[in-house]
Amino acid sequence: MPNRLETYRVEAYNTAKQSENKMHDDTVARRFGFSGGLVPGVDVFAYMMHVPTVRWGRDFLSRGLIEARFIKPVYDGETADVDAMEHNDLLTIEVFSRTELCATGTASLPAAAPAVSLSDYVAVPAVAERTPVSPATFETGKWFGTTPRRWAGQDAADYLADIRESDPIFAREGLGHPGLIQRVMNRVLVDNTILGPWIHVGSRMQLLSAARVGDEISARAKVTANYEKKGHRFVEFDALVVANGTTPLAHCQHTAIYQPREQAAA
Repeated sequence: MPNRLETYRVEAYNTAKQSENKMHDDTVARRFGFSGGLVPGVDVFAYMMHVPTVRWGRDFLSRGLIEARFIKPVYDGETADVDAMEHNDLLTIEVFSRTELCATGTASLPAAAPAVSLSDYVAVPAVAERTPVSPATFETGKWFGTTPRRWAGQDAADYLADIRESDPIFAREGLGHPGLIQRVMNRVLVDNTILGPWIHVGSRMQLLSAARVGDEISARAKVTANYEKKGHRFVEFDALVVANGTTPLAHCQHTAIYQPREQAAA
């Protein structure tokens, strides 16, 4: 029988008000038909990660599988309710805000993390000089890297506060939250091109090893698709996120609209 887990309630917080991505700015977001600045999808994803972390603990952080699609925006200061149902060892997760379904996803705990070879993912630096995005930027098969990023000490504590994470496992065991891996995936876009307003629409993440506070995290990402749909320009990446240049943390697929319709038509 399906088992409904306790709802996890979050007061959503827009961590990206000062971001280069003006889709998080109230004024610009309204131009695209939204009510205000969007809470980043990677942070909504982090809210969703709380549920399997509570359910499976460190095992999930070491080898869990989670995916999500972002349907409607979550806005700064609004309540986000993360509901989950467990059936046959699969969590089905939904995020509601303002009575609207904002995100859906699933999480599970594989018996073991799949073997992934570091050498299958090409390490390249972020571009030396970013140029404005165009469909040619994300040529299918092209490899992208990110500027390595470290969350240690106050930065790590601030991140947990920003995403309203209450599970003590991260501070107690000195672990990095897997939401940080998703932030690095966003950097695949941000570190390599100058974007206008853009939207993260979905991700799949197979965790391979628990991140530790202070790890230097970077991504090795290949463009697997670049297409137009309903006037939006989409890009899809297949990536390995790596700690300290040596330890695979997660195998990720990441999908974003890098030129929303209103912009693509300009």
